[in-house]
Amino acid sequence: MGDYTKIPSAAKVKPTPFTVNVPEEKLQQMVQLIKLSPIGPSSYENQDTSREFGVSKDWLAKAKDHWATDFDWRAHEKRINSYPNYHVEVTDDDGISKWNMHFIALFSNNENAIPIGFFHGWPGSVLEFLDMLDLIKNKYTPDTLPYHIIVPSLPGYAFSSGPPLTKDANRIDMSRVCQKVMHALGFEKGYLAQGGDLGSFVSRQAAQDDDACKGFHLNMTNAPPPSDADKLPVEEIEKRGLEKGRKWIDSGTAYAQEHGTRTSTVGLVLSSSPIAMLAWIGEKFLEWSDEDPPLDRILESVSLYWLTDTFPRCIYPYRSLFGPNRLAMTKASEPKTPNTKPMGFSWFPGELIPSPISWIAKTGNLVHYNRHSSGGHFAAMEKPAELFADVEEWVKIAWK
Repeated sequence: MGDYTKIPSAAKVKPTPFTVNVPEEKLQQMVQLIKLSPIGPSSYENQDTSREFGVSKDWLAKAKDHWATDFDWRAHEKRINSYPNYHVEVTDDDGISKWNMHFIALFSNNENAIPIGFFHGWPGSVLEFLDMLDLIKNKYTPDTLPYHIIVPSLPGYAFSSGPPLTKDANRIDMSRVCQKVMHALGFEKGYLAQGGDLGSFVSRQAAQDDDACKGFHLNMTNAPPPSDADKLPVEEIEKRGLEKGRKWIDSGTAYAQEHGTRTSTVGLVLSSSPIAMLAWIGEKFLEWSDEDPPLDRILESVSLYWLTDTFPRCIYPYRSLFGPNRLAMTKASEPKTPNTKPMGFSWFPGELIPSPISWIAKTGNLVHYNRHSSGGHFAAMEKPAELFADVEEWVKIAWK
């Protein structure tokens, strides 16, 4: 398939190759805890299979049994290791704080390749992008690849360090550290950013704060109704999306309130049992995807979170989105001048709050968009070919 490991000559820091290898003791402990964790008693709510009240007892029990007996983490680990994995250490603006950041990369042999950072969200990880990386490897050799593809584990996720134990951190910090990763790899003259969920905030913030970020492409954004919303075109599929979003706000946002206001409590609770974590995260993969993902795909993600102690480390950005200081943080993150950098957007009807394209266009310099007829919140995982095709079309316009 070719060697995608040629580090750009402009790299300021040489990244260290990394191999995922969870200690066997940690893995066996997880399996034991899965087997020993009880499933709660039957109730009116958990017998309902409509998911109106969350995951059902039946689904959780079957998922537990498969996880304990048939799921093979080492096979998933092997797949992760089939791509070039690295660590790079970056120093924060205080000159003291250091972040050891993990990323997967497909480096081009072309020194003039366009650097693109792909940023995941919660409860996602770099795993969301693996199918897309396969598509890229099948389409391009290291010599013909026109991009440097960089897929970091966000600060506090999986094999990346953080956040610090001695001070608070927020989504602006998350974006800044990701910007520093791109700079460390030698992309100070220019790169592009793509993201969904928290990755959408990382990408938009990078375009706003970092001169080197020349544009951003999103597959999620919460665009409120503009003042002239009644005069803007809204497609029928977008009207259905708005209704879906209203229902989700009413019935699907309790998790975010908990993350943002009781970060410690929920982090400790879900770190006490892999089955508790499966219920919490599995619900999101089932509800937020347009079609149910294979069970192994859900278990792969939950296992990664459990085996790397990700959950309590990763939900800190929710305080700046749903916590008591969210309005101040929103104001602090607003651009002082309009952001005119080229924005692209992939619209999927199964997104949590799929705002109309005409509203999204009011939030930036929208130069390319594509409205899809299927696909949900985890666009890179659910629709890798469609998302990457959109990004390639946008890059033709955005990169000068």
